[in-house]
Amino acid sequence: MAYFDAGSSGVRFLFIFGGTDIKENKINEEIREEQLRVIDEDGNMLGVMSREDALRIADEHKLDLVNISPNAVPPVCKILDYGKFRYEAQKREKEAKKKQKTTQVKEIRLSTFIEAHDIQVKASTASKFLKAGDKVKVSLRFRGRELGHTSLGREVMDKFAELCEDVAVVDKRPVMEGRSLVMFLAPKN
Repeated sequence: MAYFDAGSSGVRFLFIFGGTDIKENKINEEIREEQLRVIDEDGNMLGVMSREDALRIADEHKLDLVNISPNAVPPVCKILDYGKFRYEAQKREKEAKKKQKTTQVKEIRLSTFIEAHDIQVKASTASKFLKAGDKVKVSLRFRGRELGHTSLGREVMDKFAELCEDVAVVDKRPVMEGRSLVMFLAPKN
């Protein structure tokens, strides 16, 4: 975490490394507006007052006056401990990032004449991916004369979907894409 002071503009930026978010909060003397809507540390509305009165109240409680809603008319400021406020905002942002799960698409490749045991092994691998929350792309590439027998490929795809039906739903039915037959499976909720 680092700070960047914009100098005479009176704006302090809080950079949180590892992310692209920049938090902007004016505090104490950086607030230039004359009239402010003030909230105390307990969340009680103190009303609209002058900047000097708000700063005096914050100073009496040994806290900071933080502009939390600069676009409101008049701007909303809260009396609080700025260090604690910043720490909690960082903590909330980290928790939100933890809860975000990026789903990946894993690929399983089959062949037209795959043996029964081999397809079961591939299905168990796909089940692991699906249980982890990822989508699975199942592709079957036709080589040479196999392209004339796409129905065999569809049978293999149907058997594969049947083996994975306890953990997956077919997201996209098998379709031809060039020389390959492609199907997508998504995890069951």
